[in-house]
Amino acid sequence: MNNYLIKEIQNKSFFSKIVYLDEAFVLTAPEMPFTEDLISLLEKWKYNKVVSEGEPHKEYTAIPSASSPAGEMESTVYEETYVTHSQQSDSDKLEKASKFYSGLIAYAEKMFIKATITNDLDYKEVTEKIRDMVEYIKEDRRFLMRILKNFEPSIDKNYLAIHSVRSTILSIIIGTYIKLPNHRLIELGVSAIVHELGMLKLPQNIYLSQRALTPAEQKAIITHPVLGYSLLKSFDFPLAVCLAALEHHERENSTGYPRRLTSDKISLYSKIIAVACSYEALSTKRPHKEAKDGYTGMLELLKNEGKQYDDTVVRALVLSLSIYPIGLYVLLSNGKKGQVVDINPENPRFPVVQIFGEVTPDGKIKTMQTAANVLTIVRPLNKSEIES
Repeated sequence: MNNYLIKEIQNKSFFSKIVYLDEAFVLTAPEMPFTEDLISLLEKWKYNKVVSEGEPHKEYTAIPSASSPAGEMESTVYEETYVTHSQQSDSDKLEKASKFYSGLIAYAEKMFIKATITNDLDYKEVTEKIRDMVEYIKEDRRFLMRILKNFEPSIDKNYLAIHSVRSTILSIIIGTYIKLPNHRLIELGVSAIVHELGMLKLPQNIYLSQRALTPAEQKAIITHPVLGYSLLKSFDFPLAVCLAALEHHERENSTGYPRRLTSDKISLYSKIIAVACSYEALSTKRPHKEAKDGYTGMLELLKNEGKQYDDTVVRALVLSLSIYPIGLYVLLSNGKKGQVVDINPENPRFPVVQIFGEVTPDGKIKTMQTAANVLTIVRPLNKSEIES
C-alpha cells in the first residue's frame, strides 16, 4: 500500500486502484473520482492521508471488467463458489432472520401496549429478550440487515415499535464494534428498545403527522425524553437506561434537547442511540419524506454537520456496516444493475451483489461476488434509476 497526503490529491482525480481509509475502509473505487467534498470531509475528520495500491490520474482509465474473457472466467469462479456453498444456507438464514425480525416487532408492540395499559414494564423480561437479540445479531447480523432493507416500515400505529427495533439492532451493532462487554451490550439494547417510551404519553397524530407541527405540538414532542425518563424510573429500570431515554436527543454541540448538554455530559448509550436513530431516520421512509439510500445516509452521517454526533460512534457505524451497506442499489463495472445483499466475510471490501433480471441455469437468482479487477461497484443508484 502507498500513502497519499490528502492535501496533495487533486480534485476529481481518479485512482487506478481502490482507495482505503485506515487500510480497511473503502473510500473510492477506480471509477469514482476523489472529489473536493470528500477531501474536505476527510480533513474535517482530521485525516491527513489515505492508502492505495494505485496512483491518482486526471482521467479515469478502465480496468479489466467481468465482460472481458479473463473477467468472465474469474467472475464465474466467484459466482459458482458463492452459489454452491452459500445460496441454500443463505435462503434458510434469510427466512430465519425474517421470522426473528417479525417476532421483535410483535414483542415491541406488545411491550408498548402493556406499558400503556398497565403502566408497568418488567425489566428482567425485557433484558432476556435483548439478551437473545444480542446473541442473534452476533451470529447473523448480515441477514438481519438485509431483512431491515427489504421490509419498508408501515406508517401506521406500529411505527414506534418498528423504529425502536431497527434502532436497537443498529445500536447493538455499534456497541459490538466498539467492543462493549456483553452485559453492557444487553443494557445498551434495553436502553434502545425503550428510548421512545415517552412518545406513548403524546397524541399519536403528533408523532405520525404528515404536516409541519404547530409550535405547541413541537413543544409537546420535546417533552417525550423527560416523559420516558420518568416512566422508566417508575418501572425501576437502571439509571443508565433511564438516562439514555432522557438524553438520546442531546447533541455533541449542545444544540439538542431537553437540557442542551455538551459532549462530556452525555452518556455513552445516549451517544450510540443518537447515531443509530439518525441513520435509521435517514434510510427509512417517514410520513413526511422519502428514504435516502444507505450510501447517501452514510455520507450524511460522515459529514456530521455542526458536529452533532460523537465521531467515534459515527465511525463505528460506518466501519461496521461499510460505505456500501446491505440493501444499496448499485451500478457495476460490467454495466449491470444490482443490490448489495451480503458482506463477504473473507474480504468485506467487496460485497456480494444480486444482479437484477438475471437467474442461474437452475433458476436461482443470480448473485455475484465483487472483486478487484473482476467486478466492482461504480456508484450507488437511486430507486428511479433502478426502475427506468
